[in-house]
Amino acid sequence: MRGLSADISGSLSETLRLAAAHDRLVFLCSFQKEESVILDELLAVAPHARVVTIDTGVLFEQTVATWRAFEERFDVTIEVQEARGTPPWSGPEHCCGTQKIAALERALAGADAWITGLRREQGPTRAEIELVEVDARRGGIAKYNPLALWTERDLWDRIHERALPYHPLHDDGYASIGCAPCTQPGGGRDGRWAGTAKSECGLHV
Repeated sequence: MRGLSADISGSLSETLRLAAAHDRLVFLCSFQKEESVILDELLAVAPHARVVTIDTGVLFEQTVATWRAFEERFDVTIEVQEARGTPPWSGPEHCCGTQKIAALERALAGADAWITGLRREQGPTRAEIELVEVDARRGGIAKYNPLALWTERDLWDRIHERALPYHPLHDDGYASIGCAPCTQPGGGRDGRWAGTAKSECGLHV
C-alpha cells in the first residue's frame, strides 16, 4: 500500500476546512467509498454539518447495512430525505428526474454550502469539476468537491489505512452504487443505468 501524497491528502483536508466556515453546511451521503473517506475527516472540522441521504425506497439491503455502519463508526445520525412516488419506483427517468432532485432541494433548503463525493476520474461528465464551485442552479451557494483530485487507488489506500467502513458491493465489482433496479457491476459509472446513454441522475448536472 502506498502512502497518499501530501497534495492529495491536503486537498481533502483544506477543502473541508473551507467548507466548515459555512454555518449552514450539508453533506450529501450515498454510503459509497467516497463518503466514508469524507466523513472520516468532516465531523472533526465541521461538527455542525448536516449529513443527509436520499432514500428512494429501492436501495440495496447492503446500502442500508452500510448506512448503519456509518452511523456507528462516525457517531452521526444521518438525516433522511425520501424520494418516493406511488408506486415507490416506476423507472429511472421519473425517479431521477423528479423525485431525487426534489429530495435534494428539500435537503439544501436554507443551506449556504454543500459537500459531495464527486471525483474527476469518475467519468467525462465530472472530468472538469473543481474543489470549490458555485452552484448557480441553487442560488449561487458554494459546492465543495473535496475528492475531486483523488483516484480510485487513493480512496482504497485511505480506507485500508484507517480501517474505514465501506459498501460491501464494492468488493463484488460495483464501482458506483445507486438504486438496486438500476445498478449493475461495472467500472467507473458504467454499471449505472447499464444499456442506456444515461450517466447522471440529475443531482449534479
